[in-house]
Amino acid sequence: KDTLAAIRDAGLAHLLAISGLHIGLFAGIVFFAMRALLALWEPVALRHAIKKWAACAALAGMAFYLLLSGATIPTQRAFLMGALVIAAVLLDRTAISMRSVALAAIAVLLVQPESLLGPSFQMSFAAVVALVAVFEVLGERFWKSDTAYHWSDRIRRYFIGVSLMTVIANLATGPFAAYSFNRFAVYGLAANLIAIPLTALWIMPWGVVVLLLMSFGLEALALAPMGWGIEGLIAVAQTVAAWPGAVQLLPVMPDAGLVAAAVGGLWLCLWRGRWRWAGVPVFALALLSPAMSPSPDLLIDGRGKLFAVRAATGDLALSSRKSARFTGDIWLRRGGQSDAAPWPGEDSDRLRCDSAGCIYRARGQLVALVNDGRALTEDCRNAAIVISSVPVRRACPSASLIIDRFDLWRYGAHALYFDDDGGVRVESVADLRGSRPWAPGR
Repeated sequence: KDTLAAIRDAGLAHLLAISGLHIGLFAGIVFFAMRALLALWEPVALRHAIKKWAACAALAGMAFYLLLSGATIPTQRAFLMGALVIAAVLLDRTAISMRSVALAAIAVLLVQPESLLGPSFQMSFAAVVALVAVFEVLGERFWKSDTAYHWSDRIRRYFIGVSLMTVIANLATGPFAAYSFNRFAVYGLAANLIAIPLTALWIMPWGVVVLLLMSFGLEALALAPMGWGIEGLIAVAQTVAAWPGAVQLLPVMPDAGLVAAAVGGLWLCLWRGRWRWAGVPVFALALLSPAMSPSPDLLIDGRGKLFAVRAATGDLALSSRKSARFTGDIWLRRGGQSDAAPWPGEDSDRLRCDSAGCIYRARGQLVALVNDGRALTEDCRNAAIVISSVPVRRACPSASLIIDRFDLWRYGAHALYFDDDGGVRVESVADLRGSRPWAPGR
């Protein structure tokens, strides 16, 4: 768990998911190795299109790797993209283009249309679209220079390319990562500058050798140097993750912000000429949208086991760190917090608790959080809002809003937003989900 956390905090989690990077490296290694071997066979090299033969071998290698890795959704997407690149090589067409990205997206959505709403689809295609757009603008000038043949110039350009790729990919996937995971790896560029070359030039090539040697029981000869590379990768992740402020927690991005990021990013990447720069302010607005999104003042989970209230500092305080822990962790993460504020805390006027429940005061609202039905007698005479984890079977003359155990059972978790003018807005899981055949109401 510690290693996984370090890799994630260093911005290297993409190296763990078998996706475009791994498929591309595997196919590239097979392609260039096969082409180099065929080039040594003079009659074949002079009379046949060995580049296309090598492309067929790379396609077969990708299919083998797809099955070997379990054919997960990201791997299937990466295989489709790679197969389109190979097909372009076989047909003497441009291998890297927006058309190949569009065809891969169409193929995935025809088979699994629901993947459009998942972070895996969104982040992978956002990164690919952005990288292809940059390649179309800079690719020819960057890689086809007459001075690019000296080995020192090639190394320099490789690291510039890795840096540019990392920056562009992080910018493209940042809004989607913020929306789904509420975290940003601040030093991801520094970590990737070492980790990507280490993976591409050492770990993955030895992995291919491991596969070849497994047939003869000699894989240990290649697993040892491959392990050295993995140990180096872990060391890089642990070092970068230990730097101060390595991870920035972000508050939740609203749906409108995600839509703005998608529209602005696509406008910037797909249009040609000066029109494309009109997408920049839209994309920037998406990045600022979390700061403009209201945060709930009170949260109740669907089983009535966990309450969360907004403390005077603006942070969320949780009634328990043991009950409904998974839900509590999500609430904190979406609030951009690493830990909860104290409950009830030092501000006794804002939140007071006893064994039967709590009284919460905020923005002119008096809220009773009830754990024991015996507290309802007093709370129903004083509180304007009653939130009860037990059924409320009595009249509450003072309460304008009552949410009890049956409401939580029927409608799921609730969020309350208090207005400065005394108004209250209530959201529930059932309200946001809507009436759907696959989610019938209770």
